[in-house]
Amino acid sequence: MAEERIVTTDTPQGTTHTHTTIVTDGASRQTRSVAPFAVIALLLLGAVLVWVFSSMGSAEAAKDNAVANAAGEVGEAAGQIGDAAQDAVNSVK
Repeated sequence: MAEERIVTTDTPQGTTHTHTTIVTDGASRQTRSVAPFAVIALLLLGAVLVWVFSSMGSAEAAKDNAVANAAGEVGEAAGQIGDAAQDAVNSVK
C-alpha cells in the first residue's frame, strides 16, 4: 500500500516550495515473499532430519544383528570344541 504526502512550504520572500513524498509499506511485501520460502525450508529440514534418524536407526539395528550373529557363531564353535574334547576323552578310555 502506498501513501502520497504533499508538503507545501511558503518562504518569507513569497516563494512556494512543494515537496512530495511517497511512503510504501515495503516490509510487509518483503515478509510475504519470504514466508513461503521459510515454510518450504522448514519442511525440507524436517524431511532430512527424519531420513537421517531413520538411517541411523537401521544402522544400529544392523550392528546389533551382526553382534548377535557373531555371538551365536562363537557359541556354536564352543559347542563343537566341547564335543571334540568329549570324543577325545572317550577314545582315550
